[in-house]
Amino acid sequence: MAREIFQKKIQQIKDEILLLGSMVEQATLDAVKAFIEKDLEAARIVSEEDDAINDKRFAIENAVLILFATQQPLAHDLRLLSAMLLITNELERMGDYAKGIANNTIRLGAADIPVPVRNIEKMGSLGVNMLHRALSAFVNENAELAAQLPQEDDQVDSLFNESYRSIVNAMIANPSIIDDASFLLWIVHNLERFADRTVNICERTIFIVSGELLEIDTSDDEVSDSMDHLF
Repeated sequence: MAREIFQKKIQQIKDEILLLGSMVEQATLDAVKAFIEKDLEAARIVSEEDDAINDKRFAIENAVLILFATQQPLAHDLRLLSAMLLITNELERMGDYAKGIANNTIRLGAADIPVPVRNIEKMGSLGVNMLHRALSAFVNENAELAAQLPQEDDQVDSLFNESYRSIVNAMIANPSIIDDASFLLWIVHNLERFADRTVNICERTIFIVSGELLEIDTSDDEVSDSMDHLF
């Protein structure tokens, strides 16, 4: 009976993680749409609704910690609960990226600068699609799918690098847009990092199943890494 109760609570937490994931997916899609359409009110809504994502994260963490304290999990159960804590944190950070896109959209306002619209739309849709399937792999403990998904990060990295070069070249050609274009750089950076966090979720899913904690190597992120150290 105790085991049945434990499994029921595990499933409830998985359901909550899926809900958190859907909140993050929608926030990201809404943030990208607001940016493309220069819809500042929609961007403000995305920014304000990040509080709900934060609250959901803390509620899930609390539920996981209660299981740690009351069930004394071992082996697979211990790996699962620890992975839940990390995945929940990754999702909260991805929500922050959506908020960052929204806030930079507001800062840009109606600024007239060259925007790689197609690339940004594609990065957003690819990242959200990757996250959706990564969470499915996690819930179903599908290590095979989790191992395959990170390769798709290469597509996002390629779009990021192309967009980065395009934006920097525009800044060089017209220094008057540098301030506004820097906000645009952070938008594409957030979308690239969104996909990286999805890779982290895949790594934890593999850890749950196999007990091996591996870092999955994808394409070179040197340009994006350099942006992380600007502030």
